[in-house]
Amino acid sequence: MKPRVSLITLAVDDLKRAVRFYQEGLGLPTEGIIGEEFENGAVAFFDLQQGLRLALWPRASLAADSGLPLGTASSSGVCLAHNVASRVEVDLIMDEVKAAGGTIVKPAKDTFWGGYAGYFQDLDMHLWEVAWNPQMLP
Repeated sequence: MKPRVSLITLAVDDLKRAVRFYQEGLGLPTEGIIGEEFENGAVAFFDLQQGLRLALWPRASLAADSGLPLGTASSSGVCLAHNVASRVEVDLIMDEVKAAGGTIVKPAKDTFWGGYAGYFQDLDMHLWEVAWNPQMLP
């Protein structure tokens, strides 16, 4: 297997609500919900960077497609990170998240590793870190 990720899929409880959060609240570009004509097919894709997309898919659809039992939301298993170019940008994004209805889990502050970061959860409890890391600038 080559070390490449091309799609990150987040299971959501309410697809329309989740699309609004990411599209209107965080400003991520999307064509909106597609595939509604298929059973378990409704999904929304967001372009993140070249070669990487975010997919929002109903939790029940992901369970049906994978063959796993339908589980409950959990925020402690995975964390997505969004590195930015400045401390100010971290604060701006955290403000956007709060205004969009996300939950600030840990307000941004100086880190032990010399950066500045905070954590939030989206509307389905997915955990995100927003960080300025002077050794890992975008």
